[in-house]
Amino acid sequence: MNEIRRGTLQEQTFYEQVGGEETFRRLVHRFYEGVAGDPGFRAMYPEEDLGPAEERLTLFLMQYWGGPTTYSDNRGHPRLRMRHAPFTVDRAAHDAWLRHMRVAVDELGLSEEHETTLWNYLTYAAASMINAPD
Repeated sequence: MNEIRRGTLQEQTFYEQVGGEETFRRLVHRFYEGVAGDPGFRAMYPEEDLGPAEERLTLFLMQYWGGPTTYSDNRGHPRLRMRHAPFTVDRAAHDAWLRHMRVAVDELGLSEEHETTLWNYLTYAAASMINAPD
């Protein structure tokens, strides 16, 4: 997990440890397959084509975990709560998001430690997006 670069010990980022871009693309693609097959939850996504939303989430997660900064380079600061404010995110939406993300995470086959780290963040992020009562 560590390597020597110019005489200093450098830790790999989580992004690098779990397989980089390919892993995050697989995660988010599988998540959006679930969204596409869930009519009630799919209604939360106003775009007819889920591709742009898939790309935004992929780039965000890659950057968050130590990958390229393409998300911020193109869209500025993530401002997740602000970007989700126009949408009603209640407990049901939270649960649906996590249900589809759980399937996607499980299919990655990460180590237990990496899976726990990722899942803890995803559950925290999902809870922080709730902006409407049940």
